[in-house]
Amino acid sequence: MFHLEDLPADREKWADIFLAAMGSPDEYGRQLDGMGGGISSLSKVCVIGPPTRPDADVDFTFCQVSPRDACVDFAGNCGNMTSAIGPFAIDEGLVPCPDDGPATVRIHNTNTRKIIHARFMVAKGRAEVDGDFRIDGVSGSGAAIRLDFLDPGGARTRGVLPTGNAIDLIEIDGASAVEASLVDATNPSVFVRASDFGLSGTETPEDIERNASLLARLEDVRQAASVRMGVSADRSQAARQQSQPKIALLAAPAAAPLLSGAVLEAADQDIACRMISMGRPHRAIPVTGALCLAAACRIPDTIAATIAAEAGSDSARNEIRIGHPSGVTLVDAEVSQTPDGPHIERATLYRTARRLFQGEVLYRAKKTPL
Repeated sequence: MFHLEDLPADREKWADIFLAAMGSPDEYGRQLDGMGGGISSLSKVCVIGPPTRPDADVDFTFCQVSPRDACVDFAGNCGNMTSAIGPFAIDEGLVPCPDDGPATVRIHNTNTRKIIHARFMVAKGRAEVDGDFRIDGVSGSGAAIRLDFLDPGGARTRGVLPTGNAIDLIEIDGASAVEASLVDATNPSVFVRASDFGLSGTETPEDIERNASLLARLEDVRQAASVRMGVSADRSQAARQQSQPKIALLAAPAAAPLLSGAVLEAADQDIACRMISMGRPHRAIPVTGALCLAAACRIPDTIAATIAAEAGSDSARNEIRIGHPSGVTLVDAEVSQTPDGPHIERATLYRTARRLFQGEVLYRAKKTPL
């Protein structure tokens, strides 16, 4: 987390600073010479500053740093990091807050130009961190942070359904065409059926990562879909822009092994998802990916909505239970139908956050090989 005032006014200089601070590029993918954790979910930077919109309390710019490559992607947002922005703004004195009780911080994400409301409890003038709210895939518990992504459709493209279709046929050179739902809510995502790739949807991240040909085909589909959605101008740009859109394999609920060693039963989920992030299978599901999937489940005729309906999911349920390799994520989306197509009023989920450490990070002015 960086204060905007601590960074150069010339934003062209930000990428070199973030790469050096996180330890990228690292041909071994471990980022040992920096603060990164060697995987995309542990290689993220947030910049927080004064609001540039009247309906926001703070501006937040998200930066995805590639562990292996000299690449900093400013294309989209990160839901998990968004959960930390409100508490950070309160604790740093960037916004006024009560001494005790509920607080709301209105966040403007500059990447998507969207507003997120973060709601959480404050104790003695600081964000509360202790609580009994638990997230599958995260050990321990904490105080709940509610994130309401307002009007999240068209975060990077021209609308919720960038092509105007609930399903598009994605054609790849040298391979058969694949049906996909291209949805843009909080962040653009590509949803495909696991069965179309010879999978059940219960595979572990390790199962998927060992299948190089599968990952290559999914990347081909992702790049082609990126161009079709208008996220990228061409396949070359799509290859460089790895964080957006993400691609997800969807399936009907089925008993599946979890990374904890337990088994997630079919009755405890509405839809199964295996999402690929920065070319690697995610061990849970990214927040913005979960929110986009919730929206897709509410839009008639998408692959997600069809799978959920065929599985007998209750469309009136307030929350959608997404099954993933670490358990279940509960999300909600309020979607209305307009003459111009579906409109997403809001997408909601809960997270936790706490400050791990603070201080100064030392970095080389220019990253050079040892």
